Amino acid sequence: MAKTYNAISLFSSSGIGDLGLHANGINTVTACEIIEERMALFKNNNPNTKCFCGDIWKLEKDIIDDYNERFSENPFLILATPPCQGMSPNGMGKMLSDYRKGLRPKYDERNRLIIPAIHIIKALQPKWIIFENVANMENTLIYDENDELINIIDYGRRELGKDYVGGPQVIDCADYGIPEHRVRLLTIFSKSEKARQYYEKNRSFLPEKTHSQERTLFLKKWVTLRDVISGLPVLRAEKGQNIDKKNSLHKVPVLDEKKLWWLDNTPEGNTAFNNQCVNPKCGYQGNKLHGAKHNEEGINKYNEDTPLYCEKCGSLLPRPYVEEKGTEEKRIMKGFTSAYKRMTWDEPASTLTQNFQYACSDNKVHPSQTRVLSLWEGLIIQTISAYPYSFVINGKQVKDGLIRDTIGESVPPKIIDMVCKKIFEIEV
Repeated sequence: MAKTYNAISLFSSSGIGDLGLHANGINTVTACEIIEERMALFKNNNPNTKCFCGDIWKLEKDIIDDYNERFSENPFLILATPPCQGMSPNGMGKMLSDYRKGLRPKYDERNRLIIPAIHIIKALQPKWIIFENVANMENTLIYDENDELINIIDYGRRELGKDYVGGPQVIDCADYGIPEHRVRLLTIFSKSEKARQYYEKNRSFLPEKTHSQERTLFLKKWVTLRDVISGLPVLRAEKGQNIDKKNSLHKVPVLDEKKLWWLDNTPEGNTAFNNQCVNPKCGYQGNKLHGAKHNEEGINKYNEDTPLYCEKCGSLLPRPYVEEKGTEEKRIMKGFTSAYKRMTWDEPASTLTQNFQYACSDNKVHPSQTRVLSLWEGLIIQTISAYPYSFVINGKQVKDGLIRDTIGESVPPKIIDMVCKKIFEIEV
């Protein structure tokens, strides 16, 4: 009889990271997620998993008790991907300084969600632990159970004790064959004796990189957008042209006429804020470009004098603008050069977020077509499409927003897949 490997998934969202576990024969037996519609997707794809939907602070004892009632052995692995919205790179130094002065600095309580996760880990003693989050997690400060300020990684090390070895490492997913620059922090711990010996020698549990910007003797070239989405049916962000009739996930939002005009005139790798004159009688290409620079306070500010009208003929430029209320007067839209910007065919995508289907989001316009990325393209870029997963519940495809959020907040399952393969390589 084949050996079974049990896993617990915390902050599991729609269960995308778990696909990497399942590809290696690791079975998610317990999952916890606070958002009901994401938990519903998880259940739909994992009908045999015991799912806890709600606040992990309130559910931690139930999760522990339920696992101990159903299983006699410790979990093989716990995967935890706590929310990252509260992990800002700004103000950590000031926060610590204020704390030392006896002041109570402003704080995002979501950062403390690591605490109940650690409580569950300490109670169930899994052989392996994987935390996945934004790169700045390793610089995040939290208040512990005693209301003392501590670095979040140091808190984990302290609570887990000497039984566990491991630590955090920042990776770019593009270095592992994923067609996306997605910089994440993977923190891996283990209490396995083989893992301890491996870590003492290698100081890492991560698999070796497989790709780089330039091909080398040992590494392949980054996987690009051209490699993975160039052969898909053409779409345009106009009604009737915005969906592939043969693939309901290959669809994009409709854009209004002025946005279509801006993007129609935006070259690959450029922003609509820098579009030049399209008046056939002029065609001047020297209009001032948009940009940004740091002011005296060190804050990055975009230019406020970027021209909206051609400096030579006075024609309206196909640049993002807004119309003043109650008038026909137009002014350049406030925004950075990363907005309304086309991606580049021969590079990996920039990080997909929950806003990846908004043209005003950072660098999210299709490299050559007048539209943003489709849902299907997002699934391909995040490597979700390479694993069995359904967005259909009771015969009906779930809302686009849920699919978009699932894509934007997920860890690419290929990364978890590769980490698990490395774990089993160590365990052999």
